Amino acid sequence: MGKNFTATVVRATGSWYDVLHDGTTLRCRIRGRLRLKGVRTTNPVVVGDCVTCETDDNGDTTIIDIAPRRNYVIRRASNLSKESHIIAANIDQALLMVSLQSPETPLEFVDRFLVTCEAYKIPVTILLSKLDLQDAGAVAEFRRIYEGAGYRVLEVSATAGAGLEEVRALLAGRCTLVSGNSGVGKSTLIRTIDPTLDIRTGEISESHHKGRHTTTFSTMYPLAGGGAVIDTPGIKGFGLIDIDDAELWHYFPELLRTAPGCRFYNCTHTHEPGCAVVEAVKRGEIALPRYESYLKMLDDDEKYRK
Repeated sequence: MGKNFTATVVRATGSWYDVLHDGTTLRCRIRGRLRLKGVRTTNPVVVGDCVTCETDDNGDTTIIDIAPRRNYVIRRASNLSKESHIIAANIDQALLMVSLQSPETPLEFVDRFLVTCEAYKIPVTILLSKLDLQDAGAVAEFRRIYEGAGYRVLEVSATAGAGLEEVRALLAGRCTLVSGNSGVGKSTLIRTIDPTLDIRTGEISESHHKGRHTTTFSTMYPLAGGGAVIDTPGIKGFGLIDIDDAELWHYFPELLRTAPGCRFYNCTHTHEPGCAVVEAVKRGEIALPRYESYLKMLDDDEKYRK
């Protein structure tokens, strides 16, 4: 008869899973029936999950149960079905890495990621990367938009060493998801923060000015200074899932702050008279790109592709 133990999933490839137990990493599969619990995701077990494992008499280890998740970051699966893809679970915070050129991170991607984190109550800090390549005016405008919304924006450069101490302070003692488009420098930053980590990095494709995928699967790395980071594959897009249209504005902090001034309690902040949000947009108190993202998410989430 085998023994049962609890562990944390640190890497998930879809068929094999690495789990960490008492400082030892073990490779295991999942018991088939875990897939049949009605969770419509492409990946039933994800990095960050707390799981119960069983080792049989032959020394083979199997994941037999998953503890309830306190939160997760989720997006619509890339085939536009009703299925979702969970990126990571049980995290303390997220760092979203953004670059304004080489490659350019679309603001719509930023906003969709932020909305998902707000919906699952995950604090987010935005990291503006590759400062040596960015236009100062574009950086100032980006800061105006997102600091105005209520987010902390840190400018970081792995090559110049800018912002690294602030990032180290954020990471200490916390489980942190690091996400962003391909090529924005996630893996480079993490490896610079903790050089002991073996994280692959890649260059930008000159022909398309897009990042090559260097991280194939989400992986959790323990940090020498305490805490852990989850490095994720570069994400091209971020389709929302399980967020009702009537609730969407709750996940834009600046809309949530302004909405109590609306004439109607069920205002959708699109066309109603006496809408405080629309008036704030007209006055420039809510950044127009953020409001446009809100309208676009209302309008065409079904059509949004990975």
